[in-house]
Amino acid sequence: MAARFLFARMHASASPPPLLDQFARAGQGQVFAFWPQLREDERRVLLGQAAEINLAEVERLTHTLLGKGVVRGIDLTDLEPASYVSRPEQGGDAAAWAQARAAGEEALRAGRVAAFTVAGGQGTRLGCDGPKGTFPVTPLKRKPLFQVFAEKILAAGRRHGRPLHWFIMTSHANHARTEAFFAEHRFFGLDRARVHFFRQGRMPAVDFAGRILLEAKGFIALSPDGHGGSLRALRRSGALDLMKGEGIDTISYFQVDNPLVRCVDPQFIGWHLLRGSEMSSKMVSKAYPEEKLGHFCRQRGRLVVIEYSDLPPAMQREVDPATARLRYVAGSIAIHVIDREFVRRMTGGVQDSSADAGPALPFHRADKKIATIDAAGHPVRPDRPNGAKFEQFVFDALPFARNALVIETQRADDFSPVKNAEGVDSPRTAREDQLRQYARWLKHVGAPLATDASGLPEITLEVSPLFGCDAESFAESWSGRSPRPAVKEGLYLE
Repeated sequence: MAARFLFARMHASASPPPLLDQFARAGQGQVFAFWPQLREDERRVLLGQAAEINLAEVERLTHTLLGKGVVRGIDLTDLEPASYVSRPEQGGDAAAWAQARAAGEEALRAGRVAAFTVAGGQGTRLGCDGPKGTFPVTPLKRKPLFQVFAEKILAAGRRHGRPLHWFIMTSHANHARTEAFFAEHRFFGLDRARVHFFRQGRMPAVDFAGRILLEAKGFIALSPDGHGGSLRALRRSGALDLMKGEGIDTISYFQVDNPLVRCVDPQFIGWHLLRGSEMSSKMVSKAYPEEKLGHFCRQRGRLVVIEYSDLPPAMQREVDPATARLRYVAGSIAIHVIDREFVRRMTGGVQDSSADAGPALPFHRADKKIATIDAAGHPVRPDRPNGAKFEQFVFDALPFARNALVIETQRADDFSPVKNAEGVDSPRTAREDQLRQYARWLKHVGAPLATDASGLPEITLEVSPLFGCDAESFAESWSGRSPRPAVKEGLYLE
């Protein structure tokens, strides 16, 4: 906060900007080493970037994550698999699930729920020159991810008689293009006053001594602060205050790369509310031991997520003799429901590094090859890690949440991410999973449809979320449509 104040004040003075002295006193004077050589516009950019940096936080992270004697690795003592609420198809209480649906639908009718998408990524790995949310993903109409989510949110508002607010966290790299994309497509039918964009925070990259690196003479090496930074961004952007003013107390969190996600799932929301949870998560059963999903675990009475890269292979392969299933079977798919005031409590110390600032997400260290410049200003392109980046993970909030809850979902209903250009979790697998979902819905209502052994239909079809978001809403639309459409090549239902 002090850095922002000083940045704003510098325009009223002809003396050197106070930030230069502040960075020098913090031992980070190298950030402004080329100040005399910079043009006025370059100086403004550099000062703006410097104003984003909390120097006390960088100093603390240098001490705790980079200091001598710091032990790397994850503490796995007292670790055990987390319990979760089973789906009715897996032996769960059907009546309790029905009660949860009713509670979630009531919350949606009351306007208590907002959708929140983490959408800071670029589509570069998918061959898309733009925000990842602009990547075309549906099998027939080639709708982009943003449109899929927009139509699901629009349909949920119509179904429950209350339009939803949608909060979208962008990045500095894609913010302008994301806003322009929505404007170009007229917000896909949503009320633009209910769609809110804000940028993710950034953290400086540092060398292994904790010195902030420059990418160029007038440009700091900054990178996004991780999906956990979404909680800080909600507070910093004013989104939490807006939610409070609108009567929203429940946030439905999901990431931009998953076209199957139920953006607002009444049953999930209902479980969260009925259990008095501050943060709830969905899980799927891991398909195989090495699947790249985090593991929901319990450790000393608290719910935690252990990344797939941190759980030893031998533990990932452990089998429960009673069920013959993997012991650590509950995989995290980055879908959460979060209490608004829990986010506020978790971010109360955003600008405060003192011990009594309250709970806060930890930062993680990632050693990287960071493009930088040397003391003479010459470019350096390292062939091995030369520094560290700091990022936060949203699931690290779970240990601090009261009544943290994990519920089971079916992979076929909720999870088919687009992460890779080819192979697993690719556009092809996502399109096929959407086709299988449509085929199940059609078969459920008795429509004749040929599929292969995996459930993939022999024809290409697509169901708009405006026609059906799940099996129930699809069945309602199908029964009320007259005449019913024939199931033929290129079927599109809207």
